[in-house]
Amino acid sequence: MGIANRDLGRILENIVYLELLRREYKVYIGKMGDTEIDFVAEKSGIKKYYQVASSVLDENTFLREIRPLKMIKDNYEKYIISYDKMPTTDSDGIKVINVIDFLLENSI
Repeated sequence: MGIANRDLGRILENIVYLELLRREYKVYIGKMGDTEIDFVAEKSGIKKYYQVASSVLDENTFLREIRPLKMIKDNYEKYIISYDKMPTTDSDGIKVINVIDFLLENSI
């Protein structure tokens, strides 16, 4: 991954973080063993988990991003958010969505 992609990923993480705060979630970073979950968002006793990546079209990147979410054994919603322009998909109950769709939808 090049420097530009890392910067783009960080910018995307900041956008998602600020949007979660705007939606009045308590937001923190999660840990699952030696892996990190970008954001755990909690409001009214309900959690949502978010991984953020500039792109998950590369299979290795997708597997890296989905791994920590698959390790979580509760039934709260789990998301991967990226710049990729593709229809929202679902992998083992984990939704992969475009950042624009995330920003425009208040219930995600």
